[in-house]
Amino acid sequence: QVQLVESGGGLVQAGGSLRLSCAASGRTFSSYVMGWFRQAPGKEREFVAAITWSGGKTYYADSVKGRFTISRDNARNTVDLQMNSLKPEDTAVYYCAANIRGGIPTMGPAYDYWGQGTQVTVSS
Repeated sequence: QVQLVESGGGLVQAGGSLRLSCAASGRTFSSYVMGWFRQAPGKEREFVAAITWSGGKTYYADSVKGRFTISRDNARNTVDLQMNSLKPEDTAVYYCAANIRGGIPTMGPAYDYWGQGTQVTVSS
């Protein structure tokens, strides 16, 4: 079993920054692909960013490219999402997810474990 706990969400004005963190259990965290997804009210969950086990490759949705940065610390079993230049359309619940079995890192069904989510609200 893998448990994921997100933190760092909150309310911020447009143009501001937030840093989300996800703490993971599991002795083999360093072998997981880790991702962030988000879901806004009335919308489907969408991919935000992912990072390979080594941190050597990252993936981003076009909507956040250049503004968000995903990183991981395998020694601490954490994965972070630095969000800069936030926009009102970034408002959503953000979920951390772990991909154990492999698969396309940008696809939600490839992920096996999910956190409970943290709310990010960006005011205009």
